[in-house]
Amino acid sequence: MDAPSAVTAGSGPIAEAVEQFRGTIVALGGGGFSMSETGQSGIDDELLQMASRRSTASDLPHVCFVPTASGDSRDYIERFEAAFEARARTHVLSLFGQAPWDYQDPEMLLGMDLIYVGGGSTANLLSLWRRHGVDEVMRRAAAGGTILAGISAGANCWFEASSTDSFGPLAPLDDGLGFLQGSACPHLHGEPGREASFRKWIADGSLPGPGTAIDDHAAVVYVDGAATSVMVESDGAAAYSVDEYGRLRTLNDHARPRAAEE
Repeated sequence: MDAPSAVTAGSGPIAEAVEQFRGTIVALGGGGFSMSETGQSGIDDELLQMASRRSTASDLPHVCFVPTASGDSRDYIERFEAAFEARARTHVLSLFGQAPWDYQDPEMLLGMDLIYVGGGSTANLLSLWRRHGVDEVMRRAAAGGTILAGISAGANCWFEASSTDSFGPLAPLDDGLGFLQGSACPHLHGEPGREASFRKWIADGSLPGPGTAIDDHAAVVYVDGAATSVMVESDGAAAYSVDEYGRLRTLNDHARPRAAEE
């Protein structure tokens, strides 16, 4: 990965807010520390700044990694800790009771400034979260000011539905948390078949619109359910909206759609 460039951001919602959800969500299509050889990431830097502004303490912000989608991969957790070392007070919510982190009550998330959800299986993440009550704790944490962020499966989960490879081949999954309206597709141009299948599923109704498609090294920021800005940490990375006809529109810095791209 190239050295992270400056993150771009702006303001101006493109969709009506989801009335029942309150809080900030950052959905990464890919990138962050988990796709960086050095662990450095412009998007992660911005997330830490957001968490620091949110924190009422004078010390480092509290950041919790939630690696459920990867089965609490030890390597993934250790990469998170290395990337955020000395920049945050790091925590891990291990639903598998992975030593040395061990199982903790999900209520611990309520004390975090930033919750960072890792990638892996969207379907497994959703199933386990519901069994352990993590979904409702996430909603309460966000309402209290905690920033929710996630990459790939950790981005899919916040939407009503998503494009996922949880079952092998890419398939529509109409089973998200519904904090954000419509459907999500991560890794849009980073994995074969992502763009074509997502546009088709939105157009034929297999997935609900609006569609939000995000490249690796790009992220969309949502406040109270409405998209407000786009972050990028690599040249050429972008985020897109997909209308009911499957047409792709690039979102600019202020998360407003540009002209349709056929």
